[in-house]
Amino acid sequence: MDKIQDLALAMIHYDKGDPKRIQHTTKVHAYAKLIGLKEELDEETQFILESAALVHDIGIRASEQKYGRQNGKLQEQEGPAVARDLLTKLGSYTEEQIERICWLVAHHHTYHVCDDLDYKILIEADFLVNLYEDSESKEAVLAVRKNIFQTNAGTEILNTMFGLE
Repeated sequence: MDKIQDLALAMIHYDKGDPKRIQHTTKVHAYAKLIGLKEELDEETQFILESAALVHDIGIRASEQKYGRQNGKLQEQEGPAVARDLLTKLGSYTEEQIERICWLVAHHHTYHVCDDLDYKILIEADFLVNLYEDSESKEAVLAVRKNIFQTNAGTEILNTMFGLE
């Protein structure tokens, strides 16, 4: 099995008993993978992106346990330590890879920090899933397209998914 498959299964086990979270994670990963491939990321950046997509919401449980609630900022605050622990235990990630993945987890609800392509794609993949799961209005989808989406592949998927012009 490869590293991404190992991490995907580790996350499924981590979110055991919570099919909604597992479904969310696997969908974000699928869109991140697709957008990254369409945007022709190099192999290492693609690997980092896919790994970050799988652990992007890992801070939810820690936030709920620590604060009795969770939101994007708490996920960003609590997620990196949990992600670091899981990635380290898997034993197949370098410290540099772990650092980048944890940085992405710590910023995946902050939309103005970085212009790196892996960061943009992770945010777009998460929005593709959240917009659908939250049954957002067409106006909300259009606003997200205008203010968030920057990649050609992500924008194409958004437009097609929501029937936009």
